Amino acid sequence: MNVRQIARAGVFVALLTVASWVSVPLGPVPFTLQTMALALLPAVLDATTACAAVGVYLLLGALGLPVFAGFGGGIVVIAGPTGGFLWGFLLGVAVAGVIARALAGRVRPFARVLLADIAMLAVAYACGTAQLMIVAQFDLVPALMLAVLPFVIPDAIKLVVGARIGCMVERLLKLAAR
Repeated sequence: MNVRQIARAGVFVALLTVASWVSVPLGPVPFTLQTMALALLPAVLDATTACAAVGVYLLLGALGLPVFAGFGGGIVVIAGPTGGFLWGFLLGVAVAGVIARALAGRVRPFARVLLADIAMLAVAYACGTAQLMIVAQFDLVPALMLAVLPFVIPDAIKLVVGARIGCMVERLLKLAAR
């Protein structure tokens, strides 16, 4: 990683932190703006830098810094009922990076980023639901009803907004590099 990539990753660690602090509790899974911040990643960062940013964010949280929703932190949050969404973000961003790279030049930038974002969110939903089922001992349908269904429409809106903002930022960064 070069200095520019490290700086951009750092900005996204801060953005993810602030986005997680915008939190409305809705049962065990809070409504946050993390999804919107994550939606920018396939547009603005390469896959390696995006994964590094999410990885550092998770590491800071695991070490106890209050970077998670509700100013939470610690390994107990990652191992808790909603922790699967957090580590699912890392896996999801990795998948999104692969998809974004595969679609580069084949589809318009917004469509490329939005498809990558949808894959990222699907992976996060799957990981989060699986951990909620294990930790809280829920069956699949109750877990989906509690942790996914209430979030689908708001998350879809956040993905569209985040993808649009990410594409604008990408365009501005390219203009600034000239």
